[in-house]
Amino acid sequence: MRLNYRKLGEGKPLFILHGLLGLSDNWAAVGKMLSGNFEVYLIDLRNHGSSPHSEDWTYESMAADVFELAEEISKVKSEQPTISLMGHSLGGKVAMQFASMYPEMLGKLIVADMAPKDYPGNQFGFIEKLLKINLAAMKTRKEAEAELKKIITDNATIQLLIKNIQWTTLPQPLSSGKGGNRQILEWKFNLKVIAENQNKIGKTFSVKNKIYIPALFIRGEKSNYILDSDIPEIKRIFPNSEVKTIEAAGHWVHADRPGEFTEMIKDFAK
Repeated sequence: MRLNYRKLGEGKPLFILHGLLGLSDNWAAVGKMLSGNFEVYLIDLRNHGSSPHSEDWTYESMAADVFELAEEISKVKSEQPTISLMGHSLGGKVAMQFASMYPEMLGKLIVADMAPKDYPGNQFGFIEKLLKINLAAMKTRKEAEAELKKIITDNATIQLLIKNIQWTTLPQPLSSGKGGNRQILEWKFNLKVIAENQNKIGKTFSVKNKIYIPALFIRGEKSNYILDSDIPEIKRIFPNSEVKTIEAAGHWVHADRPGEFTEMIKDFAK
């Protein structure tokens, strides 16, 4: 599957993968900060952003998409690139899956606030509620925002979802007698497939062998996604890894402390 992406800067290629219900735009600020050191690729995973939708939504298929993009870049450059790959949350598991499947293409692995373990299914309880929101019947994005506030209290999550609302042009139904086109609001992400697979996607990636690629795991001090008790398993699977904590940051560690986060990336992936 050909993924949508945006390229910034020049240098060694650094791929960045967003989290669940995210999109490449979430990483625009961090990408710009890193573009002076790397050729940054801000990527929309399948079923997210402007990338194609598919009923097949597994870590293996998402990792294969990233491999296809890396292969495409190698043809353009007439060389086999060794990429650095960074993923946050869901994207972190995709990055770990990629490291397991395609170690020969990976130089450095960076995982932001995600451990190689199972996470509870249905952890985003609002996903089922999103299915009941009829975006197509709404006239403005403000109206959609008001509906989101009825089911979600976290403002960061609300803003993430608002970024995923787009206007889509459709032909008027013949029964309307109006002709021409009409615009409706739709989700950018494939909500139906995500809702159907959220239990499965909570599972960890499949590991074939130990992964000896240099790896950096970055966690937020206020987040509980990487616990102290997870570190031995990280070290077992990734013997050549280190875990660093950014103080006063939560799960969206790159947004909470972008300066400190990007300096860690620059130092590790140089």
